[in-house]
Amino acid sequence: MPDQDRDRLRELLDAVLDEHHRTLEDMAGGAFSSPFHFSRQLSRGAGEPPVTLRRRVLLERAAWELGQGRSVTEAAWAAGYESVDGFARAFARAFGHPPSTTADRPGSHWLPAPNGIHFHPPTSLWVDTQEAAPARTGADVTELMLHHDVEDVGELLELAQGVSVEEYRRVRVPNSVPLVWDGPDESLAQVLHHLVSTKEIWLAAIEGHDAPDAGDDDPAALAARHGEIAPRWLAMVRDIDRRAAWDDRIIDALCEPPESFVIASVIAHVLTYSAHRRQLARLMLRRAGATPGAGDPIEWWQRRTGGLR
Repeated sequence: MPDQDRDRLRELLDAVLDEHHRTLEDMAGGAFSSPFHFSRQLSRGAGEPPVTLRRRVLLERAAWELGQGRSVTEAAWAAGYESVDGFARAFARAFGHPPSTTADRPGSHWLPAPNGIHFHPPTSLWVDTQEAAPARTGADVTELMLHHDVEDVGELLELAQGVSVEEYRRVRVPNSVPLVWDGPDESLAQVLHHLVSTKEIWLAAIEGHDAPDAGDDDPAALAARHGEIAPRWLAMVRDIDRRAAWDDRIIDALCEPPESFVIASVIAHVLTYSAHRRQLARLMLRRAGATPGAGDPIEWWQRRTGGLR
């Protein structure tokens, strides 16, 4: 069974990265699957939604190509962008600098990845086992909880896309306000919005960026935002661990007045309230007619390891 699972994952990755597959529907068709099940299988097997994985790997390829002298326009078309401006904005968000300056910045073209899967020139993939290891080993409980958290949120966002707008916005738990400064968690829309926006806000504080915009709370839009923030969140925590910076403090100027926070307490805060909200979202999804799983890390780990305990 494990060998079959690995072969199936390879088929899914092939469908994601096929040059002719520009949309989720294209990818699912190439894997002889429905978009919902294709996305679910790939997210479970690789720890990253298919559209997010494809976008990241193609941006990595574009960065390598730009370093080899390819023009920004050529790289943009090859990466599947409909405009150079759109490509430039996406590239700058991912790498922190415009594509036009890539040739002057020697170094790795890899972006943070939750699964260690990266573009490897000229046309291959490379799996960094050290980067992927936290998703496959149980040695570090914190890493396991972090990976379970982001994957579980991703699954809940997928399920929410099958719920009607009325059910999505219906008040299910009146007066539910786990964190006063966040606002109410009375509807599925509010709960899922907070599951995504919390990481966006804290990552901005830790990285020293401006507070992010509130953004659209439509479930598909939230899924896209989560797909972008999840690998960055995991990479940030890995960097903290690598530098043994858990006791460092940040002065969060986004607060009024500014406050000081110990990094370890921030991560614990996010995990604590995310666990509460994920179960709250399950309650609301069930009342809306969906059938979410239990969200148990034990069951999640068994799926990830092919049933091994």
